[in-house]
Amino acid sequence: MGAFEKVKSGFPDMDGLLDHIRTGDNVVWRVGSIEEFRYFAKPFARQAVKEGRNLIYMRFASHEPILEPEPGIKICEFDPDKGFEAFTVDIYNCITREGREAFYVFDSLSSLQSVWYTDLMMGNFFRVTCPYLFKLDTVAYFPLLRGKHSFHTVSRIRDTTQLLLDVHSGEELYLHPLKVWNRYTPRMFLPHCMDPGSGKFRAVEDGVSMSRYYQLLEEEEIQEQDQSLDSYDRFFSMARMEYRQGRFSERTQQQIVESTMTKDPRLQEMIKGYFDPRDYFLLRDRMAGSGSIGGKACGMLLARKIVQTRLPWGRKYLEPHDSYYIGSDVFYTYIVSNNCWEIRIAQRTEEGYFAKAEDLRKALLSGEFPADIREKFRSVLEYFGQSPIIVRSSSFLEDGFGNAFAGKYESVFCVNQGTPKERMREFEQAVRRVYASTMDPSALQYRRQRGLEGKDEQMAVLVQRVSGSYQGDYFFPAAAGVGYSYSAYRWRKDMDPSAGLLRIVAGLGTRAVDRTERDYPRLVGLDRPEMSMHVTAADKHRFCQRNMDVLDIRGNCLKTVPTEELLDQIPLWLKKEVMERDYEAEDALKRMNRPKQVWFVTCQHLLENQEFTRFMQAVLKILEEVYGNPVDIEYTVNLNETGRFVVNLLQCRPLYTGSRNGKIDLPDLTEKEILFELQDSSVGNSVMRPVDLVIRVDARAYYEYPYHLKSQVAEAIGEISRRFSESGKNLLLLAPGRIGTSSPELGVPVTFSDISGFSGICEVSDKTVGYMPELSYGSHMFQDLVEADIYYAAVWNDSRTKVFHPELLDEEEDLFPLLCPERKELSGMIQVTMPEHLYYWNDVMSGRSLCGRYREENDKKDQVKFLTKK
Repeated sequence: MGAFEKVKSGFPDMDGLLDHIRTGDNVVWRVGSIEEFRYFAKPFARQAVKEGRNLIYMRFASHEPILEPEPGIKICEFDPDKGFEAFTVDIYNCITREGREAFYVFDSLSSLQSVWYTDLMMGNFFRVTCPYLFKLDTVAYFPLLRGKHSFHTVSRIRDTTQLLLDVHSGEELYLHPLKVWNRYTPRMFLPHCMDPGSGKFRAVEDGVSMSRYYQLLEEEEIQEQDQSLDSYDRFFSMARMEYRQGRFSERTQQQIVESTMTKDPRLQEMIKGYFDPRDYFLLRDRMAGSGSIGGKACGMLLARKIVQTRLPWGRKYLEPHDSYYIGSDVFYTYIVSNNCWEIRIAQRTEEGYFAKAEDLRKALLSGEFPADIREKFRSVLEYFGQSPIIVRSSSFLEDGFGNAFAGKYESVFCVNQGTPKERMREFEQAVRRVYASTMDPSALQYRRQRGLEGKDEQMAVLVQRVSGSYQGDYFFPAAAGVGYSYSAYRWRKDMDPSAGLLRIVAGLGTRAVDRTERDYPRLVGLDRPEMSMHVTAADKHRFCQRNMDVLDIRGNCLKTVPTEELLDQIPLWLKKEVMERDYEAEDALKRMNRPKQVWFVTCQHLLENQEFTRFMQAVLKILEEVYGNPVDIEYTVNLNETGRFVVNLLQCRPLYTGSRNGKIDLPDLTEKEILFELQDSSVGNSVMRPVDLVIRVDARAYYEYPYHLKSQVAEAIGEISRRFSESGKNLLLLAPGRIGTSSPELGVPVTFSDISGFSGICEVSDKTVGYMPELSYGSHMFQDLVEADIYYAAVWNDSRTKVFHPELLDEEEDLFPLLCPERKELSGMIQVTMPEHLYYWNDVMSGRSLCGRYREENDKKDQVKFLTKK
């Protein structure tokens, strides 16, 4: 059968009226009931079976079946509750399998609105499915319930389909063609009345018949809903009306929470316990588009409500928020409207998961937003004026229980200066960058590692005003960082992990979560917050924050500025809050006749403020109590010269801390059998694990390698990791300096996707070339390693390293030339060995860590003894 061939509908007279249904046609029947559609669908199905067509009934709705099982009808079932993308991909794959010239009868499109809560997503489904069916020369019947959907959605369906037919039934049955693509007869677009006995259609042409027909339409319109609004907005309008009348049902609340905030049952119950109806309506008023606000936005709002409710004394310390949200439905609408769906489908396949990601990323960066969405963006920017804002990812799965997605998706600062047109362009590009970050290799690897690659992962966007103050040409908060209700990293034996921990920096909090060049955020144990990790002033200065991230108002950009350059713009009272003077350095300069004040960042005075530390600890503890799980938060701190502070709670999510109470017995090995032995220098669960391969980067060779080529080392490590990712082998990496740093001179700049296949990571100190580890508790890289249950340790040049014998590996054959034959320039720098009988042990209780050869004949599993929690 060729393209546009005539097809019999089961109604010969209707075939003449429409000049036949043709191959390639999608036929949308706008009906008052499913029964009306069934009247036309069943004869079509009978005719298709009679002619030996490949007929498929696409079953996915809760209404009564349109076609019953019988020979010649293939029934395929689908679940729209899986989410828009998973459902649509399942439909796409089925159509692909059935091939060309298949015939389809679909369940009601309107049922998808009920599951996905919006007309918009139902329209998106049709817009991506209909063209694919057309391309395969199929014929497909779709029912659409009249009066249930917005004019805009019906218009999008009309523009996409080949036939749109209205069916009305009163005393008589009427068929009114509204669109018939690429064919025409003189009376085709008149309403036609059907004689049920003969099956014949006659045009409604005389005045009396026309009057009866339009009277029927008028009666139907009275019963229809307001079609000027999307069903999502109609629902919220009804909920507001109910609330004003003193009613707000559990069913209404459940639908709002599930459609707008989260599908996680645990979070749903928490939200319903702390939100009232006004909170939901305010949220909707601040949304651009429809759908969910995503995990990050949900966690932020919930945390703020918990603190306001459970810590009434602390409300004066909590900065109000005025966030906006771009609903998750806008993400798929953007993909569909920019014709990116075919690439999206290809990327969802096993072979295209990584291979097609870059193509989709580029497409997402270059698309255009629909006019109605741009108008909503404009209203958001008008609200914020020229205040700096940050555009943050807030995906379906982000910041939930078990999936933090820490640092996987982008957050983009908009300094928000310039003309309205320039600010709009900057904002739109920021949203595009957030959308494109869903295709980042580290995000893809993270999802795959957790079995989430098939889950619906729509991207919502959280738009927040940047919290801070103007200091000259710069804008930034006094301090910012991350906080943890439980610390898995102890640098003092008497430290109480349950007291909580802060990782704090001066300026924007980006330097608290990223591993940055020659910078050390302040780690604060909240049991003794004023106590530094370092004793001498020299060490405090050496391991301090040297640069601040700020927003450059004049330059309209995010900027990293050395703290020394900011001293003249920061008032003295603020310096005293977040900085200290190095009097020893000042004395030395004075002796050299170069007197000047030497300030360095420690946030010491702020941390000596008991009001501040008490509030932060209380926030972390109450959130942990309500979540029933340790949490981590992101925050900013703003101060004034009287010492008053306010904290802006930017984010909250459940924190994975691993096993806290496991104990493991370490064997007694001779020194010549030990690769390394450490004390209080590792993070991770109590574990004993064999090591199949050791990948070691030589510090001297890496140091001498050209700076602009150091990324090749990270690429090679990633290649080795991916090569063995499905092998079940345990890989251990020994690398100089800081893993995952953005500055190659400080260590190997791997991403999480490069090292996600490793079982253990060791940062190695080398004083001869200046490499220094940093067990950067609180960074995004750290959280990735903890969540992935990757052992993480540092080999220092001090008392924490009891033994380190890297020469133990030198007697082994180097497999790197075999694994990476095209990277000959890295041979000798990267060594890959397979030492026999190598294991590592980590005991959380004692803080001891050991790696060495273990030839004991006993079953190794018997060596692991876990104590139950008391």
